[in-house]
Amino acid sequence: MSAAANTSFAIPARPAASPWVIAATVMLATFMEVLDTSVANVALPHIAGSLSSSVDEATWVLTAYLVANAIVLPLSGWFSMLFGRKRFYMACVALFTASSLLCGLAPSLRWLVLFRILQGFGGGALQPISQAILVESFPQEKQGAAMAFYGMGVVVAPIIGPTLGGWITDSYSWRWIFLINIPVGILSVLLTAMLILDPPHLIRRTFATGLRLDYIGLGLLGIGLASLELMLDEGQRNDWFGSNMIVVAFILAVTALVGVVVWELHHDQPIVDFHILKERNFAVASVTMYAVGFTLYATTAILPIFLQTILGYTAMLSGLVLSPGGLATMAGMVLVGRMLRKIEARWLIMFGMASGALALYRMSHFNLQIDFNTAMWARTIQAFGLAFLFVPVNTAAFSSVAREKLGYATGLMNLFRNIGGSTGIAMVNTMLAQRTQFHQQVLVSHLTPLDPNYAEALRRTAGAITAQGSSTADAALKAQGVLYGTVQRQAAMMAVADTFWVLTLICLAMIPLVFLLKKTPATAIATE
Repeated sequence: MSAAANTSFAIPARPAASPWVIAATVMLATFMEVLDTSVANVALPHIAGSLSSSVDEATWVLTAYLVANAIVLPLSGWFSMLFGRKRFYMACVALFTASSLLCGLAPSLRWLVLFRILQGFGGGALQPISQAILVESFPQEKQGAAMAFYGMGVVVAPIIGPTLGGWITDSYSWRWIFLINIPVGILSVLLTAMLILDPPHLIRRTFATGLRLDYIGLGLLGIGLASLELMLDEGQRNDWFGSNMIVVAFILAVTALVGVVVWELHHDQPIVDFHILKERNFAVASVTMYAVGFTLYATTAILPIFLQTILGYTAMLSGLVLSPGGLATMAGMVLVGRMLRKIEARWLIMFGMASGALALYRMSHFNLQIDFNTAMWARTIQAFGLAFLFVPVNTAAFSSVAREKLGYATGLMNLFRNIGGSTGIAMVNTMLAQRTQFHQQVLVSHLTPLDPNYAEALRRTAGAITAQGSSTADAALKAQGVLYGTVQRQAAMMAVADTFWVLTLICLAMIPLVFLLKKTPATAIATE
């Protein structure tokens, strides 16, 4: 740990209100924003039908939000320095709330996409600023508990988002998934104005005092992240590198992102301070957080597809499979916040990775006959393990960062998690499509009268259909259709199992990386 980090953490800025009151205040808007990243997913068919567009066109409702969100995330530290953290935070909450109202009233898909971009700009800075406020509001010995509280919102929100979105859409209207943000946003602005203060060490700089806007860095960052999100979100639908659009997006993303890192490292007033990545703990924790986002969002995307389209669960029943995982995460957050006092963060991270790998391994053995409890417990084990990842990873990361750099550090950390999530979703969508096609080709090759198993299955199925009153000829045709449908379901099931197996290997591969983390001092992780 650097001397600067030691000095800055030794004299924490004491807030005017209780740290727990401040924690509840900043978590209002943060939970609302994280929830919005996933709550709209299940409403896309309803949005498309209501606004006279296709489901593919409606996916821009998700893509536009993610692109705007990703651009703002790493800029939160710079804007906090320019406007003041409290003022910038309140402006972001106000913009997010106002754009939520506009999304709920949008008359067409084009207007909805525009308002979602505004919502993404407003919501992008809420996570990193909330995290920085929490770290600074709590004394050093209780920062583990602060990270546990913050993790409840950030990890639980994506888990319950699809379930809540489906219930609101089915019971009321898709517009209410945006309109419910309004009272929460208003309350958040009022509480922030009354309770939160800028820390004394936060250096305010303005254009009048020599601050310069790094137009080149800002432009490269915006182009790079927008191109990356576009490539990840649209790749599967456009056959990846078979599409000129995806090729152009890939070239722009690589060129711009490499360019912004090189440019900012040599700029005297960087808009994103990449020098923070020289701290080994922060760099390793950022890669680990990328893996956490990858597996969390990938699993959250694939499980509802598996339960609803393959097993035939309703939206509510599939939500009930996921919901106990949210409770397990919250319980794990409380437990790990206390364990950090006595156990090194890296050992807890290893346990979390191992738990995630175990859960995903169980999921890789799912079949068409699994019951509700099997699916629910596998998800619950994974969700419990997430608590042992999120809190220790953040605690280890910020223990080596000077307080004046926290704004930049939290922005980068959240960016790594969000890009990991986008990459994870893109990977599972691509893998599901490709592996389903592969397994279907293999299985269909056995649908021949020369195959004794197929011939026997065809005979039994045709006999059952004939017993229901169909003619022999009709029964033979219907039996072939039934068996082909079974093949399609089995191929999809095998593709899901393959995907879970790859996610298992990713979790296991991250465990050796944890050994690179330096031991976190006990004073930085104690919770009492």
